[in-house]
Amino acid sequence: MRANLDRELWRSGALVGGVDEAGRGALAGPVVAAAVVMPRDSLLAGVNDSKLLTPSARARLDREIRERALTWSVGLAGPRVIDRVNILNAALEAMARAIRRLAPRPDVVLVDGPHAPRVDINCRPVVGGDRLSYNVACASILAKVHRDRLMARIDRRCPVYGFVRNKGYGTGEHLRALGSNGPSPFHRMSYAPVRECRV
Repeated sequence: MRANLDRELWRSGALVGGVDEAGRGALAGPVVAAAVVMPRDSLLAGVNDSKLLTPSARARLDREIRERALTWSVGLAGPRVIDRVNILNAALEAMARAIRRLAPRPDVVLVDGPHAPRVDINCRPVVGGDRLSYNVACASILAKVHRDRLMARIDRRCPVYGFVRNKGYGTGEHLRALGSNGPSPFHRMSYAPVRECRV
């Protein structure tokens, strides 16, 4: 894991945070953001973009990140918020909620992607940040693991869609279940595959 962005800011004495989201492309469930401030003295081995890690590695690192972090937080925006304001604005709002809960407050937050949430903390958008920043990669792991656990809980309420396996993304199994059963209260009605599968 390269941490050049973090190290540059650490050398200036800044308290550095990272924020990332999970679930932007899913058809169901919330978009979840995590924000984290990791200590500068040691980097956890194995931290990387959460999409490049196995589920078992993510679970292990999620636990280690939460134990070692100076502060961490999670924010989310549910399907109705996504339908009302669109997924980009919902993801930014989830990020803002996570950042506002951090204590101590970081001096700067590195944000995965080209957009930054509106908060009263200096935020720096970094395209590909989950592969370029240690703090952002840690945040990506927290967001992914938290959202996967939420989708497993939702699956127990609506097992027909296979959320525990597809996490709300548009797999063949999920789309077939939508075609047969229509959408659940957890689906994003503004997404075309969901609108088109109403029964």
